[in-house]
Amino acid sequence: MNASKALLASALGAVVAMGALSATPAAAAEKEKCFGIAQAGKNDCASATGAHSCAGQATKDKDPGDWKYVAKGSCEKMGGKLAK
Repeated sequence: MNASKALLASALGAVVAMGALSATPAAAAEKEKCFGIAQAGKNDCASATGAHSCAGQATKDKDPGDWKYVAKGSCEKMGGKLAK
């Protein structure tokens, strides 16, 4: 690959990456952490109680310390809580 093609590919990659980054905050604004609804192995991040430190490590269904992102306004309808 010559230098101009490499530069063009690099610039195109940067534009695509910038577009992906700018879409993330809007999507996150439409979600909320919902505690107590995650199924075993299907939590979105670390436990609020310190039982584990990563997504997918919940060991039991509906543990009040584990959470998932859900659409805003739907957590309590699902039987969850917005705060630990």
